Amino acid sequence: MNPGITPELRSWLVEQASAGFQPEAIVEAMTSAGWPADVAMQALEQTLRELLEARSAGQALRPLPGSGGATPRREAAARGVPVPAIDLEGSPREIRLADRTVQVIAALNLPRVVVLGGLLSHQECDALIEAARPRMSRSLTVQTQTGGEEANPDRTSNGMFFARGESELVSRIEARIAQLVNWPVQNGEGIQVLNYPVGAEYKAHYDYFDPAEPGTPTILKRGGQRVGTVVMYLNEPERGGGTSFPDVGLEVAPQRGNAVFFSYDQPTPASRTLHGGAPVIAGEKWVATKWLREREFQ
Repeated sequence: MNPGITPELRSWLVEQASAGFQPEAIVEAMTSAGWPADVAMQALEQTLRELLEARSAGQALRPLPGSGGATPRREAAARGVPVPAIDLEGSPREIRLADRTVQVIAALNLPRVVVLGGLLSHQECDALIEAARPRMSRSLTVQTQTGGEEANPDRTSNGMFFARGESELVSRIEARIAQLVNWPVQNGEGIQVLNYPVGAEYKAHYDYFDPAEPGTPTILKRGGQRVGTVVMYLNEPERGGGTSFPDVGLEVAPQRGNAVFFSYDQPTPASRTLHGGAPVIAGEKWVATKWLREREFQ
């Protein structure tokens, strides 16, 4: 059997994606029915935009075309949620926002990742660093058992948070991000500025809150799940310090003013948004991170 990416297969993939099935369930359905894994992934990547549409839950996958009636071992998948998204219709090279034009450097469908050029001006980068510098302290991570915070050996940076709308600079950047990713300003956490000296890193992790952890219900009370992340590079370390996505072999180099955006409609590894901050080898790294929530963050 040497199946190709036929119109019938594409039609089936659109149907399953619109019904809310996770990418891993769709790929598993295809491989269980005898489709080669590379064909499955290539076809899926061509239809992932459909996953940004409203989804319905509780529908069974119908048999794959040409599979002799085979169905996946997993008959149901969790419903995805609406997520922030950059409009890349027509494959634009740049996106014109109210106060700035941003370049589209690269984009992936699975995971949903967009690398952006010039999201911040050099002056804005410098101003964020200077405003943050006096307020820096050891970075903390969410304590998943309780919903609180803790020092984590996987994250060896210093950081601070600006309150949402704290200053004209912060408000301007937040409004720009909201327009770029089509997501309300009030659904964003405050901008976090981080500094990584030589040797500092943030090991691979997910930004969503694990539903299986006992502290997650407490965390979600403030605005629901995280559904998107924007990492903005405020300077350029001499070596190292990239943002890596191990599941897809991607590393984004830190370049002042540039950013990487990614979204995740379900809090599972199927989002393929495992990522980390590679160790700084020479110099230091400054970044600003904006996390986006399902609902208004309080």
